[in-house]
Amino acid sequence: MTTEATTSTKKAAWTALAGHYEALRARHLRELFAQDPQRAEHFSLEAAGVFLDYSKNRITAETRSRLVELARACGLRERIDAMFRGDKINVSENRAVLHVALRAPVGASIVVDGENVVPAVHAVLAKMEQFATSLRDGTWKGYTGKPITNIVNIGIGGSDLGPVMAYEALRYYSRRDLTFRFVSNVDATDFAEVVSDLDPAQTLFIVASKTFTTLETMTNAHLARAWSVGGFGGDESSVAKHFVAVSTNAKEVAKFGIDTANMFGFWDWVGGRYSMDSAIGLSTMLAIGPEHFRAMLAGFHEMDEHFRSAPFEQNLPVLMGLLAVWYNDFFGAQTVAVLPYEQYLKRFPAYLQQLTMESNGKHVTLEGGPVASDTGPIYWGEPGTNGQHSFYQLIHQGTRLIPCDFIAFIESLNDLGNSHDMLLANVFAQGEALAFGKTAAEVKAEGSPDWLVPHRVFEGNRPSNTILVERLTPATLGKLVALYEHNVFTQAAIWDIDAFDQWGVELGKVLAQRIIPELDPASTGALTHDSSTSSLIMRYRTGKLKAAAAR
Repeated sequence: MTTEATTSTKKAAWTALAGHYEALRARHLRELFAQDPQRAEHFSLEAAGVFLDYSKNRITAETRSRLVELARACGLRERIDAMFRGDKINVSENRAVLHVALRAPVGASIVVDGENVVPAVHAVLAKMEQFATSLRDGTWKGYTGKPITNIVNIGIGGSDLGPVMAYEALRYYSRRDLTFRFVSNVDATDFAEVVSDLDPAQTLFIVASKTFTTLETMTNAHLARAWSVGGFGGDESSVAKHFVAVSTNAKEVAKFGIDTANMFGFWDWVGGRYSMDSAIGLSTMLAIGPEHFRAMLAGFHEMDEHFRSAPFEQNLPVLMGLLAVWYNDFFGAQTVAVLPYEQYLKRFPAYLQQLTMESNGKHVTLEGGPVASDTGPIYWGEPGTNGQHSFYQLIHQGTRLIPCDFIAFIESLNDLGNSHDMLLANVFAQGEALAFGKTAAEVKAEGSPDWLVPHRVFEGNRPSNTILVERLTPATLGKLVALYEHNVFTQAAIWDIDAFDQWGVELGKVLAQRIIPELDPASTGALTHDSSTSSLIMRYRTGKLKAAAAR
């Protein structure tokens, strides 16, 4: 299909969907459920061990059909095939996008520039496993011969959010005699607090930076180096026993003092926010062990294969992505709340913020023209039931439509008393309350005085998905992350944007590098910023001088 034909077909499908929206938007979920007693069965799906109930969405069977037709018109199938084939679908950087290769099994073939990349992936995995085993069994020792008991990951963005989320999510499976901490913020307080009670002789730092030049990561890495070397009387040869690198820049790694034999590589076809299952996940493997890490990769792959092969009408990531487009572009919903009813997933919403918003926060199409519709809803959330006593008021009775994804597990990893029944009761109750609400008549029937009735009415008709899985395991985590990765990809295909570049983070970094030397009170160069920025710099300089004089 030519670009012109694709555009025409997409426009026709979009126009038809817009007309359908006008006919449907006033209908309430109460009505939709009343008309179809089997609605839950008709709008639910299980695949790869993940059950999705999407019946509490403001859709009909016709909506689903029209959304799927839009996906076809936008060439989603062709885009999926191109990604799995290794085509360079990251057009602005001329790169393949192959996080799916990171979890491809031995023997698979994914070719980039004439080379099957799968063997290289497994070579890095084997190297990670060898290192993880030696550290976990005490073979790897620090400079003084003591075993390593503290692991500190230094990274930022995808080199931090993924490892932090995975460690918290899989803490149940982690080695409790090992301490794991994470440093990302260039604010020195982050580093200072992380190492405040650690022994340099038993601490290993993982410096995660593809280029080994990332400003925040390398600033913290040099702080760590000084702290560590200081613990050994200034002997810089100790660095080789207390630092490893996740990078591709062997020259800079060696210059830092890290033995390049302890450098774990990855590739430019792995985006940072898609890299938690690459060598960036070294801290995860150290925490949970190689076997559990492999199980996580298998979970990723199972969801990958479902996304790659399932018909769109029965495809979990595709349906979730299409529903996100439905609410974002037709109902005007600007956010999506992700609400895991599982304390181990407390960092999952924060992880998704980068995955979703760095991917789809774009204003131009793949061809460089302006997008025709809103892109990139804001993803946010907190674990239940904490959120219920925080922001759920806005979701239930506020003026904004906020679609919700509830995530829950049938079995608890910590089955104490009836806590898990209470937790799951809240999940199911919240979805029910959002969908059906409470009418004025129902409030009056409870005996509320007329003046109080408006305050106690719940409009309902607020959409949600419920994702229900048997148990939180490493494999389950892989499935959930892949589910949202491909959900994001689906949205991007509809909007015709590049979900795999992130130019929007560059400008601030460039300006910061320019401003850093200007913050020195001894700087004499003229400031050429706008009046606001220049005055802030001058105020900071003055404040530094006053603080120095007071010391």
